[in-house]
Amino acid sequence: MLDRYRSGRLILLLFALTLISCQEKAHEQKTAQKRPNILFAISDDQSFGHTSFGGSTFINTPAFDQMAKEGIYFTNCYAGSPGCAPSRSSIVTGRYHWQNEQSGQHASSWMKKHVSFIDLLEKNGYKTGRTGKGVGPFRYAESPEDSLFRENNAGGIEHSDFRYGPENDERTATGIGASNYYANFEHFMENVRDNEPFFFWYGGTEPHRRYERDSWKRLGKKLEDAQVPGYLPDNDVIRGDLLDYAVEIEWFDLHLQRMLEYLKEKGELENTIVIVTADNGMPFPRAKANGYEDGVHVPMAIRFPSQFPGGRIVEDPISFIDLAPTLLELTETSEKGMLPIVGKSFTNLLKSKDEGKIDETRKYALAGRERHSSSRYLNKGYPQRIIKGGDYLYVWNMEPNLWPAGAPQKFHPKDSTKLMPINGLDENGKFIPDAAFMDIDDCPTKTYLIENHDAPGVAEYFDLSVAKRPEFELFNVKNDPACLENLSGKEEVKAIEEELKEALVDVLEKTEDPRYVGPDKEIFNTYKRYSPIRKYPKPESSK
Repeated sequence: MLDRYRSGRLILLLFALTLISCQEKAHEQKTAQKRPNILFAISDDQSFGHTSFGGSTFINTPAFDQMAKEGIYFTNCYAGSPGCAPSRSSIVTGRYHWQNEQSGQHASSWMKKHVSFIDLLEKNGYKTGRTGKGVGPFRYAESPEDSLFRENNAGGIEHSDFRYGPENDERTATGIGASNYYANFEHFMENVRDNEPFFFWYGGTEPHRRYERDSWKRLGKKLEDAQVPGYLPDNDVIRGDLLDYAVEIEWFDLHLQRMLEYLKEKGELENTIVIVTADNGMPFPRAKANGYEDGVHVPMAIRFPSQFPGGRIVEDPISFIDLAPTLLELTETSEKGMLPIVGKSFTNLLKSKDEGKIDETRKYALAGRERHSSSRYLNKGYPQRIIKGGDYLYVWNMEPNLWPAGAPQKFHPKDSTKLMPINGLDENGKFIPDAAFMDIDDCPTKTYLIENHDAPGVAEYFDLSVAKRPEFELFNVKNDPACLENLSGKEEVKAIEEELKEALVDVLEKTEDPRYVGPDKEIFNTYKRYSPIRKYPKPESSK
């Protein structure tokens, strides 16, 4: 009798424990489902002003505009670098690219110790994935010999199996990549996500070059609508090139729009933090790979209506290094396991109801660059450190003796004893592709500047793009967004220049930037480059 009584109590106890366990799991699942999802959308080479919300007359971006109108539009977001790999490195590590050794330099190797915040989200219960361009270009592990290299892209596991082909090709230009970003996102949501909170990286390869020339005509765009920046000549060639650029931005925005519509249809949009930005500025001379406004100032809109009061424009400067600590905080994820983060969370800006300048402790945003393409003797880069504060942008060209856009002359790729012509111009005055100034992507605008480099009305624009620069440059970007008037050394801005330089040096010291504190200031040039390397003559032998 006693045994039967004990058995009954044991059964009841086990039943109660099972019930409690089920309730706890249900509660945990419900809590997990309430954790915010994150859709991170990043275009490839898009300057700050190139959204219709931002005032562009020749680019239509309804998806970005929706996020900016319903969310928060940041007017002072600065990329980690004017080049893709180092800039993306700053996003996922929360560190300046100069702190990340090889893993902060274009086309070098990504080392295991540089842990991405996305890895920590995965460990904290998030299902993570990406489509399109991740954190690159970097060399990741390809064999057991690469034991120090990270195995998978720091932007997450790729889901890019759905591609455009002859049977379903809706692309608006031949230069657009074949990946069907929306279809890959939908597949992730339907087959991979498994009802867990998600982080998804949508990395468009647009508007990275190359473009289909005159693709804009197919979409009914007009030359007169293009807005030509002050550092480029205003003619039909440049306007047409800008319109082809616009076509690719609109393609990126189209797939973002489809993702947003899917999330809304599934009832997920209101529980998803949507972040839309670009990795660096547009691929034109004096923009991408340059420390000026159109190289490092990028669009940024963030929407999450349940927690972030929307319809606001925020002017506080934010940097790409601030994204990792912000997203870790919002997802209640510890940064344990990452190298020390130097970025500062801007959750207070997101949750504020205020507009304009909100946090007086946020004064500056910093960026920098080293090697971009293989463009100089011994594969050297063009080191710059950049700081934005108030209305001013301060650029330190740390080796002003170097060509900022790359050398004007190189050896022939098929005969390393033969020099190609200066400026890459053949005997007929035509530009030879891939022949000079290789930190500028080959394009119609570059070709026009080089082929007309000594023509009246063009020579000054050619020099703005390729001529050597002073060590220090200071611009009032509110009045001079094209960064044409260098104010450095002028008495009326002496106090501002001193403040910015002091603030910049302070960060370089605290973050132990080798380019500033040593001991090996040339270490960035020693990191192996895995992309093609060009051969150049010693500077003194160039003519």
